[in-house]
Amino acid sequence: MKKLLRNALLINEGRSYTASVVIEGELIEAIYEGEHTYPEALECEVDEVVACEGLWLMPGVIDDQVHFREPGLTHKACIATESQAAVAGGVTSFMDMPNTNPPTTTLEAWEDKMRRGAETSWANYAFFFGGTNDNADELKHLDKHRLPGIKLFLGSSTGNMLVDDKQTLERIFSETDMIIATHCESEGIIRANKEHYKALVGKDHLDVSYHPLIRSAEACYRSSAEAVELATRLNSRLHILHVSTERELSLFRSDLPIEQKRITSEVCVHHLLFTDADYATLGNKIKWNPAIKTLADREALRVAVRSGLVDIVATDHAPHLWSEKQGDCLSAASGGPLVQHSLPIMLDLANQGIFTKELVVERMAHLPAILFGIQKRGFIRTGYFADLVLVDPKSPYIVTAENNLTYCGWSPLEGRTFAHSVHTTFVNGHVVYSNGQLTDERPSVYSLAFG
Repeated sequence: MKKLLRNALLINEGRSYTASVVIEGELIEAIYEGEHTYPEALECEVDEVVACEGLWLMPGVIDDQVHFREPGLTHKACIATESQAAVAGGVTSFMDMPNTNPPTTTLEAWEDKMRRGAETSWANYAFFFGGTNDNADELKHLDKHRLPGIKLFLGSSTGNMLVDDKQTLERIFSETDMIIATHCESEGIIRANKEHYKALVGKDHLDVSYHPLIRSAEACYRSSAEAVELATRLNSRLHILHVSTERELSLFRSDLPIEQKRITSEVCVHHLLFTDADYATLGNKIKWNPAIKTLADREALRVAVRSGLVDIVATDHAPHLWSEKQGDCLSAASGGPLVQHSLPIMLDLANQGIFTKELVVERMAHLPAILFGIQKRGFIRTGYFADLVLVDPKSPYIVTAENNLTYCGWSPLEGRTFAHSVHTTFVNGHVVYSNGQLTDERPSVYSLAFG
């Protein structure tokens, strides 16, 4: 089927300009810059003309960090439900994390997740392989063209995948040429902080305001610094996930293009949006690991996104049932749903002048594709897959329980109004979401190809 997306404001590769895009089947066939610059006969030749006047057209978001909870934790979410929420938010490709049940730490478990993605996902998919203290031999058999990298939990976070054996870490960092993506929090500092504040308060129950004090800036910096030291010494390819502190930014560089960096970083939208002052009103709804920290940290992270110290923006989408989010900072589950609203969050920040819409596209589509070597995605280019998002900049969107598609049924953003709304999402040239509704059929999707 051939479609003409007519006269959109195309936001791509640092520019915004009026253009029309022709989709032939799954691929972008042609791009015509300017208003009505395509051949006169084209509208009669295509099967469908999509009027895009007043809409923004951008490449689909590539989210490099989600937890879709399948297998084993499907009471919280699954690949089908969360990928539906993803496409409703303009996310056309995702990379899922290994802390499921069983964890994705064997080839058999990874192949099982790949089958599940092929059978149920609404977006293009990939799955990280989890490193542990005892599976270093397994890493030799991984195909770097089929998965984004190896995930290491250097702080225990959610699940039981803490990698703390120094000999194992040295081996992983020295023996693989794949991206090593790390969750960096010092477990020793976290444990000491926990005992300190329990003794200080004189009880075992601590409210959520203690969460960023227990999972402190020092815990993050110390672990990230150790990972950077390892990667620098052993010339590893390191990608530090969900940077949350100003101090960690000193570990990164902005003076190199991303293709030349051996050490890269990601920030998540909740660390760009919230501060520790928001715990008073939102409580456990914004309890993540790493914790949301101070206003100074948030402002520094925003500057780092603009400067290139931080390379990409993602979500760490990690849904839990609302019943699991109850309790204090020691017992309530950490994590929450964000994949449906990351693009509206970032465009809202651009609307406030914090970023530009061109920078949002770069950090959420272009650079994830370059960083992971994703083939034929992340840009609006002829011959590339038509993973595209139409955004209506004049249609405010209010987050409600009814339009929130994630299975867990709640959001820390409920009641918030965004200035922009996702109008239509295309995955491999097929409309999967339009005007507030998913399509009737799941589209043809693919595992991401890495090169």
